Amino acid sequence: MTGGALAVLFGDPFAVMNTVGLVAFALVGASKAVREEFDLFGVAVVGLAMAFAGGVTRDLLVARVPLALRSPTEILLGLIGVALAVGLSAWLASPDEHPVTLVADAVGLAAFATAGAIVATDAGVSAFGVVAVATINAVGGGALADILLDRSPFILFEDFYASCAVLGGATYWAVGTLGGPAGLAAAACAAVTVGLRLVAVARGWRLPTAKRFGDHFAD
Repeated sequence: MTGGALAVLFGDPFAVMNTVGLVAFALVGASKAVREEFDLFGVAVVGLAMAFAGGVTRDLLVARVPLALRSPTEILLGLIGVALAVGLSAWLASPDEHPVTLVADAVGLAAFATAGAIVATDAGVSAFGVVAVATINAVGGGALADILLDRSPFILFEDFYASCAVLGGATYWAVGTLGGPAGLAAAACAAVTVGLRLVAVARGWRLPTAKRFGDHFAD
């Protein structure tokens, strides 16, 4: 079974990562909206926004029509994630804080960082471009979801989140530059991103704020 999964990953890494990312992020975004007591339409809007915003931005950056506007399957996958979130809310008071949702968020982050790196590499951009597109694909949806929820995007605060996507995108570029196949680069990118994010959550890793950084030198 593991061999079959690897065969699929190496055969079409973008399709695998994009599918996983859509379902995972739609679940996470919808769970946040459930926590805020949005109605079903609002839950779907926030869930789909989190699932699609990063990918739409990614596609526009490489001058192609967003996949979300070309493939009905994209919408279906997003709605599956929304439905899962609604199902979780039936017995969880705070579905957005449940371990399942936290893991889904880490998995979605890794999947979309990898999908972005693949698209950027295929578009022939520079190393910086690969990392930038990977990061935007990974965190763009979450930022829009937070805005819809009337929050400041949490990626702008202390949380060690976008940094995981940056390092994952850099890993994809490095493996590809060293001659590794796209499937191996995708697996490495996803592993680095999800691994770092899960460790960051478990250990409470945070980047220092500018104020804290300045206070340190002032002392």
